[in-house]
Amino acid sequence: MEVPILRQGQYLIASIQSALTDADLSHLREALIAQVGRSRCRGVIVDVTALDVMDSFAVCTLRDIAHMARLRGAETVIVGIQPDVAFAMVQLGLTLKGVATVLDLEEGLAFLNRRTEERTLEAKPKKPSGRG
Repeated sequence: MEVPILRQGQYLIASIQSALTDADLSHLREALIAQVGRSRCRGVIVDVTALDVMDSFAVCTLRDIAHMARLRGAETVIVGIQPDVAFAMVQLGLTLKGVATVLDLEEGLAFLNRRTEERTLEAKPKKPSGRG
């Protein structure tokens, strides 16, 4: 099943609407990373609100997407992990270590806006103080 990838300003949003096969997840990973490069986006949101289960391959693929996107210059945030899914992930020892997660799409956009602003401030050259 194809996952729609939408562009919202400088961000890409992939909204997973139903359970995906391993092949579908791999295709999503490749498509997202390719589009990060083509669109020169600053952030990626993966919305998993519709998922009522995530297996180890899905968790690993989401983690890979985040790490690969970061290497291409984009931050990633996973939004909408359901309470039962979070519980099962913890019970099974599945983690998204190093990957930002937030409650919903609105918080995901706010998170990326903050991160983009922080990165912009970090990149600005500092002015000399003028003191000798």
